[in-house]
Amino acid sequence: MGRAFIFGLGYTGSRIADGLRARGWDVNGTGGGSPVAFDDSAAVEPLVAAATHIVNTIPPGSGLFDRYGALLHDKWLGYISSTGVYGDAGGAWVDETAPLNGRRADRIVEDRAWLALGARVFRLPGIYGPGRSALDRVASGAAHRVDVPGQVFSRIHVDDIVSGVIGGFDALAGAYNLADDCPCGQNEVMEAAAGLLGVAPPPFASLDSLSVQARAFYAENRRVANGKAKRMLGWKPAYPDFATGLRALSAISSPANATTPPAAASAVQR
Repeated sequence: MGRAFIFGLGYTGSRIADGLRARGWDVNGTGGGSPVAFDDSAAVEPLVAAATHIVNTIPPGSGLFDRYGALLHDKWLGYISSTGVYGDAGGAWVDETAPLNGRRADRIVEDRAWLALGARVFRLPGIYGPGRSALDRVASGAAHRVDVPGQVFSRIHVDDIVSGVIGGFDALAGAYNLADDCPCGQNEVMEAAAGLLGVAPPPFASLDSLSVQARAFYAENRRVANGKAKRMLGWKPAYPDFATGLRALSAISSPANATTPPAAASAVQR
């Protein structure tokens, strides 16, 4: 049985933890519902020291290296990074050899720091899954479409992140893009979600009316290649395109297909 410690048991980190526990691993971590706080060194240090595998999902600026860096040597290391490190590619394909030209220098610095430690750095595009998808945004009335011709994005289902990270346990250190096979425009995804829900597509919004964060999202245009992960990790996305992923999520959330009480279903989505 392996022992893992995950810094950041949020949406993605908790799914990785669940995937490892289902395989018989002992998993501890910080964040989420964990009783272990990131800054509680007395609690964290012995758990990190006992772990064989360390995964970090915390964004840059946490101070993890200063606090726990000395404990990371001689362990398998995984870091959840972002394809935002590539910056705008004008809609072109980018792979792991592309220069790092992202707007946020802190992301690039953190990405490179983990690579220098010999980590497997998993660069992710937009993450979706149970409780966090276009279906939820459309159903809540928070969705919109934006008329930006030629804009494309890559995505990744959270369960495909889990299989990719676990696939990296036996892989060489380095950067790996975990993304689906079919980048497309955001409007197409929102319209498909509306169709699955049987409602009208969300309204259009002007780019100027969006938040600074949302405008930054539309300022970058790229297609993320996943060939290296497939070759080196033995990985294949279970949800190779958004349509497959949304249909699966729609089936899970449909009352006609529910097999668990509401309370249990809610717990699965956190």
